[in-house]
Amino acid sequence: MAAERIGIVWNPSKVAEREIRAAWDAAASSVSGPLPEDLWFESAPEDAGRKATAAAVGRGCDVVIAAGGDGTVRAVAEALGDSGSPLAELGVVPLGTGNLLARNLGIPLGNPRAAFARVLTQHASPLDLGRVTFTNAAGVEERHGFVVMVGFGIDAQMIVETDDELKAKAGWLAYVESLGRAASGAAVVEFSLTIDDAAPETVEAHTLLIANCGSIQGGITLLPDAQPDDGSLDLLVLRADGVAAWLETMHNLVWQNGLKRILTRAESAESTEAIEHLTAKSLSVELPAPLAFEVDGDDVGEVTAFTAEILPGALRLR
Repeated sequence: MAAERIGIVWNPSKVAEREIRAAWDAAASSVSGPLPEDLWFESAPEDAGRKATAAAVGRGCDVVIAAGGDGTVRAVAEALGDSGSPLAELGVVPLGTGNLLARNLGIPLGNPRAAFARVLTQHASPLDLGRVTFTNAAGVEERHGFVVMVGFGIDAQMIVETDDELKAKAGWLAYVESLGRAASGAAVVEFSLTIDDAAPETVEAHTLLIANCGSIQGGITLLPDAQPDDGSLDLLVLRADGVAAWLETMHNLVWQNGLKRILTRAESAESTEAIEHLTAKSLSVELPAPLAFEVDGDDVGEVTAFTAEILPGALRLR
């Protein structure tokens, strides 16, 4: 049997080439059997990895590893699964600040050798890919894939507010510093929400998250029902406004959908007036004004409307 051909799409702004190649060599040398052929492709500031992934697939790679931050992982995943059928298997070596997909799937953080070894020794399993199409404040339409979550409100504003220098020094803890400003500035807005084939509804909330995975930085699980391979999107509608509503929200996250859920083995998340859990295969949203929007932890600017859908099993993840 011929050895695998593995493409590594790596972000040179996250790690030196000497270091990432040394981690790969150490992992590959510890695996029994034929050594895989490795091909290396750099991402670029103007392209986080789509072109590099296309080049890897064009060279016949069976597996494409995204070695970088959330932007690199998203770009590689988008390039591999945007057709709805995987072009090659996906591997992840997390090198960023958030590392959202890696945190949700238990991929080793801060240890490229261990992450490479996981790719080389694990069997592939299905992973859904989300797809979001939005209209930005300039009226231009954009489309992106996502593997973790997208949305507007506190999460998106927290990313906007985060200081880049502090993030470089403190890692994901920098998001905590900006969370207070994001929460205090959250304003409830009225927007139109259409889920699947249902009629449009008017919703009042300051935050809407659409997720394929449920956890964010710090191990906080916002959407406990979200599973990366269940063929559905999970929605979190947050409308807490005032001290009492925020206390109710914290009680819901920590107790009702946290410890109580574990003790009672509840099958679905509980909703309250301040926080609502929904599911969808597809949805569309129209906003009353441009709002900050995030895609897998990246600020993509302000949007006025968007649609999102799930592509079940569009990826195969090592």
